[in-house]
Amino acid sequence: MAGNKNAKLKLLYLLRYLETDTDEDHGVTVDDIIDYLNNNEIDAERKSVYTDIELLKKFGLDIITTREGHKYSYKLISRNFELAELKLLADAVGSSKFITRKKSLQLVDKLSKETSRFQASQLKRQVYVEKRVKTMNESIYYSIDAIHTAILNNKKLAFRYFDYSMEKKRVLRKDGAEYIVTPVALLYADDNYYLAAYTKERNTVHNYRVDRMLGVIVTNEVRDKNEVIEAFDPGDYIRMQFSMFGGIRQRVDMMFDKSLVNVVIDRFGSDTIMTKADEDRFIVHLDVELSPAFFAWVFMFGNRVRILGPDEVVEAYANMIRSVAGTYN
Repeated sequence: MAGNKNAKLKLLYLLRYLETDTDEDHGVTVDDIIDYLNNNEIDAERKSVYTDIELLKKFGLDIITTREGHKYSYKLISRNFELAELKLLADAVGSSKFITRKKSLQLVDKLSKETSRFQASQLKRQVYVEKRVKTMNESIYYSIDAIHTAILNNKKLAFRYFDYSMEKKRVLRKDGAEYIVTPVALLYADDNYYLAAYTKERNTVHNYRVDRMLGVIVTNEVRDKNEVIEAFDPGDYIRMQFSMFGGIRQRVDMMFDKSLVNVVIDRFGSDTIMTKADEDRFIVHLDVELSPAFFAWVFMFGNRVRILGPDEVVEAYANMIRSVAGTYN
């Protein structure tokens, strides 16, 4: 019989049917199951379906039986992910700047297969990617995998690095020459992935936006090992940088208005020592990497923040303000 050729696949087809067509609110009857199996060229009798359902239960599937009128229906109610968890993941995928729009839709489509077709429709309505600024580099996923592989296998990375022109064209740095670096850590900050890597030329750890890296490959060259790399702390590194702009590390004394306590704690951590200056202000001593992004962060709070020292940092900030003001004269 034609229906016998897929007989060995019967349990798998039954499992797929329960996964796609049942949940807490939707069930299928034995007649539904038989029709589904027959449509997939599998003969089935009522008694064998009851036996197969019991086998799936013994295997660990959470299948419940409910009575609807004169018939009984079966529902698969427990899965690897709850619907709320899948919605959370779909939101994260849809809103992530480093994932392209095309890949966002592909990933959410894969997530939808972790629930029933009824709940999948709710999941897909969670995706808001049309007006979200997204990366244009589709190869980022393979780059991330290469970075992890290099670190795990203690190897250096090779890649090319680019910027965008005003015409939205990729312009390779170093005239297209390869960067050969020692990968130290993969960081996620400001909605982007960054490779923190060491080079002998700079003798420091530098950032590279992963979505601007091309042709990332793991080399056969062993990673460098020195005190700079050993002393690298990812948490401190991110905390001291602003918008992942690197710069000269400096201890800076700053005075904040008391209304910015939450801002300081959110940015620098709850262990930040805050010394009361008066009833309305407090002073902190922060290790930061000086950059235009740091000064921009300070400027954002207007006169509620004041850099107290060192003098060269105060002067650098004042010069930046004067320079910007001068463009509007």
